Amino acid sequence: MERRTMIYKIHSVIDGQTVFARIDDDGLCRLTCTAEHPPFQEYLKSGAELQDADGVVMSDAKEFVRGLP
Repeated sequence: MERRTMIYKIHSVIDGQTVFARIDDDGLCRLTCTAEHPPFQEYLKSGAELQDADGVVMSDAKEFVRGLP
């Protein structure tokens, strides 16, 4: 069985704050968070990809990440 990697996607923007969804190995979303969530920050620091809500890898993700707290 092939193991898929957990990913984060942009879920929505609420009151000007971006909400991210963590998609687990089985394809289900079990967590939403803001950029301040420590595991999300570690995920980004590791160089992982960030996807938009449609699952497209953001080509400008590094620039986006630089703007996060």
